[in-house]
Amino acid sequence: MRFFVGLDLGQAQDYTALAVLERIENGEYHVRHLERFKLGTPYPAVVERVRRLMLTRPLLNRSVLVVDRTGVGAPVVDMFRRENLRPVAITITGGNSVSSGEGGYHVPKRDLVSTLQVLFQTGRLKVAAELPEARLFVDELLNFHVKIDARTAHDSYGAWREGTHDDLVLAVALAAWYGERQKKMAPVPKPAGW
Repeated sequence: MRFFVGLDLGQAQDYTALAVLERIENGEYHVRHLERFKLGTPYPAVVERVRRLMLTRPLLNRSVLVVDRTGVGAPVVDMFRRENLRPVAITITGGNSVSSGEGGYHVPKRDLVSTLQVLFQTGRLKVAAELPEARLFVDELLNFHVKIDARTAHDSYGAWREGTHDDLVLAVALAAWYGERQKKMAPVPKPAGW
């Protein structure tokens, strides 16, 4: 696969965000599309928007759709499956290792974040400044941090200021994580009935 579509699903106070990454021959990823949905956008409208995007852009109809299954995501993933978009479902966890099951993967947030760190540090993630949401993405990156609890040594990741969001960061991270691991991973077990 050459294109990876990441979708971070929001809820009432969080935005839903969409990112399209293209992996080119030298292993770089170019962010080709960033989109943040209006707060309160119904999930059927999100599914329709993603479906339209993937079916109307010739190269994207052969892409991989990676969807955040955490929280409310399971029924939305099912909606994508009914549309034959074959989503890869990712449940974001606070755990220590990646596991597969339930038609997708359970991935520690630290793995998603570290994938972005490595890509940025090695100059392999490029974001075109002319993308409408590029500045917002950069702002989210600047507000994103790791916090380690001194008592438990538990790490958490996210925006460090109240009122800031990390939806675009997570959409890009989902696509990049899967893109980096696509060739290394075993196939996802299909959920019952598929």
